[in-house]
Amino acid sequence: MGLAPKPYSNPKNVLVESDLKNYRLFARGKVRDVYEDGDRLLIVATDRISAFDYILPTGIPDKGRVLTQMTLFWLDYLKDVVPNHFLSSDTSSLPPEFAGRSMWVKRADMFQVECVVRGYLAGSGWKDYQKTGAVCGIALPPGLRESDALPAPIFTPATKAASGHDENISFDEMVEIVGAPAAGKLRELTLAIYKKAADYARTRGIIIADTKFEFGTVGGQIVLADEVLTPDSSRFWPLDQYAPGKAQPSYDKQFVRDYLESIHWNKQPPAPALPEDIARRTSDKYKEAYRALTGRELGS
Repeated sequence: MGLAPKPYSNPKNVLVESDLKNYRLFARGKVRDVYEDGDRLLIVATDRISAFDYILPTGIPDKGRVLTQMTLFWLDYLKDVVPNHFLSSDTSSLPPEFAGRSMWVKRADMFQVECVVRGYLAGSGWKDYQKTGAVCGIALPPGLRESDALPAPIFTPATKAASGHDENISFDEMVEIVGAPAAGKLRELTLAIYKKAADYARTRGIIIADTKFEFGTVGGQIVLADEVLTPDSSRFWPLDQYAPGKAQPSYDKQFVRDYLESIHWNKQPPAPALPEDIARRTSDKYKEAYRALTGRELGS
């Protein structure tokens, strides 16, 4: 009879909850803690990880740094397509554990929708297509296989959920939330950003199957905000292993999902801790995606 895996104890360099005494906590999400300082915000990407809508007690080493550094890379790469809310990544006034995982941003008036774009048939889109021949009400040609490229990327907005799953909505429902002019502009920006990013990623050996963006306004101007094209917000597939007709290997938290399924967790609280090897392998996958897309080592 084999030994049960040793639960992973978070080392000191893993940050699962931040605590900044000199700033007011503005919001705490599944991964990010946001503090306010006048007309600017500090976004801190922790090493928390969620699965099946629950935050696990185990942090993933370097995950927050990967998310922030990848976001900064994309904000710079996409700045000619859309302005963004980034101000500075200078954390010299903060405790050392905030370095590399934090960014100062302009306070934006956020649109209350997630701007989702899908270039391939995967995840909930594949399930929807099998049932209806459409994805989020957008009809697609018959005979598509799981993970097939779509004839053209499609825009499928969703509502923001503070906890639990975001819910897909139609474009008409998005219009009711943000108004027709903004909805049209956000759809246009989402598709343009996705095309530029996906074209670049292919040159780095990665397929961006789908992703989601968040936008807000600063001084009446639409800006790209929050995390951008990270393994948490996107489905990244290795191009050299792409084989439609089945699910694809992915640079994300699939190791975590697979482990939780293997122990038959009932997906009710409390969420279980992860063994050290699952946490490490997940960390390695996040860093691998960062290296592939940016050509840099984390921290360089």
